[in-house]
Amino acid sequence: MPVLSAGEGLHETLALLTSQLRPDANHKEDMVFLKDVFSERSLSYLMKVAEELQSGPMSSEEKELLHLLTSPHLKAVLSVHDTVAQKNFDPVLPPLPDDFEDELDEESVKIVRLVKNKEPLGATIRRDDSTGAVIVARIMKGGAADRSGLVHVGDELREVNGSSVMHKRPDEISQLLSQSQGSITLKIIPAIKEEDKLKESKVFMRALFDYTPLEDKATPCQEAGLPFKRGDILQVVSQHDQTWWQAKRVGDCNLRAGLVPSKQFQERRLAYRIKMGTLQSSKSPKKAVSGLRRSFRLSRKDRRGSSGEANVSDQNDTEFLTYEEVTRYQQKPNERPRLVVLIGSLGARINELKQKVIAENPHRYAVAVPHTTRPKKSHEKEGVEYHFVTKQAFDADAQNNKFIEYGEYKENLYGTSIEAIRSVQAKNKMCLVDVQPEALKALRTAEFKPYVIFVKPRLPESRRRRSAEEDLQEMRLSAQQIDQQYGHQVDRVLIKEDNASACAELRSILERLERETFWVPVSWVKA
Repeated sequence: MPVLSAGEGLHETLALLTSQLRPDANHKEDMVFLKDVFSERSLSYLMKVAEELQSGPMSSEEKELLHLLTSPHLKAVLSVHDTVAQKNFDPVLPPLPDDFEDELDEESVKIVRLVKNKEPLGATIRRDDSTGAVIVARIMKGGAADRSGLVHVGDELREVNGSSVMHKRPDEISQLLSQSQGSITLKIIPAIKEEDKLKESKVFMRALFDYTPLEDKATPCQEAGLPFKRGDILQVVSQHDQTWWQAKRVGDCNLRAGLVPSKQFQERRLAYRIKMGTLQSSKSPKKAVSGLRRSFRLSRKDRRGSSGEANVSDQNDTEFLTYEEVTRYQQKPNERPRLVVLIGSLGARINELKQKVIAENPHRYAVAVPHTTRPKKSHEKEGVEYHFVTKQAFDADAQNNKFIEYGEYKENLYGTSIEAIRSVQAKNKMCLVDVQPEALKALRTAEFKPYVIFVKPRLPESRRRRSAEEDLQEMRLSAQQIDQQYGHQVDRVLIKEDNASACAELRSILERLERETFWVPVSWVKA
């Protein structure tokens, strides 16, 4: 052993001990371990710190450090750290089956062990019609089976935790898999040709309908289904199965994908339901909210929309509301502002709301000046209140589809033209238009990239007077009808309680449109 003098510090003593360690034949491993510990640089630094704290007068900082190091709280934290660091948190798997060696002799069989929590395994199965074998039908992206990389589509499942599945029904097998907690052992015959792991897709879809897997009898596995609401953005991570896609909800913390009906499959069964008379087409003839914009202040008796009459034949065309492919879009500084379209149910008074917001900031927002065939009044100016045209000119423009909507009121024609919108945007102003919902089809183009706001008044539960209650009921029906027929095209619903709060909310929406990113149809960006 080395001779240590009283003057040598802890650091020098540690270095001397390290140099004198010589492993012998009997305790070679222990000596190597001690040498590694004593040679650790962090231990050497710690010894230096201890020496500094023990020698000579201490500064206020050193005293504070010594106080912290000797405090019960820090000692407790270090003790907990050491306790946790010494534990082994790897999953404890059960012993291998007794016949495991025999299984290895069969090259076609493999034993797969997975560790899962309460989450589903993330795989669906099917029974092969010809052989009766239980086959892995699909692997859910992000699930336990997918993360393991050990189970593949086409694998034949023989046993689950030592229990044969050869004569079990698929629902019994699914229940056995879902009830297994912690470790799960699978006996599998690998597919002859394992499919390459599909790369995660970058396809995003806006859902145009509500979907509840537990109510869908056609789904191959209700527990694996992904519920969603109309308007949710879905990332479709696999379209390998033409009937059932795998998708995730954007913004959902769940990393596992779920099953959703594919666009083709959903359209096929909607067509079948319409054929069987159990579902009404989204464009089937109904009592439409047709006519002119409410800004023209037409009464219910006098309102008559020429555009509604012209599009009667379109109502017979079936439109299946399934999915719309979307992408992220943010307005660039050199681009024309997006068109803001306001639609409203009865009682919303959206023209009043629009005019108030424009009056507060006329340099940023403007309205599309409408056309009319009525005579100009003395105080009116051409191109300010209206564009005054002859009936012949108006009819010609209408015939050439230059109006997004038009109609007649007290023997005079009124309409909003596409050029009027372009004129506002050419001045780098955001154009606000309030239209009947039927006009949305003509406006939803890559040129305008419209942001659609559905304004509806907040209605009280009931009124005492019978006439007032009838008005409220009509307003409710109006809002329900618009939501049912056109809700899938709406970007934002604005509940109008009073003018002040509604104006403030509308201003906030318009400001965010100029600086934030929004989901839009992919055709608007690629066009």
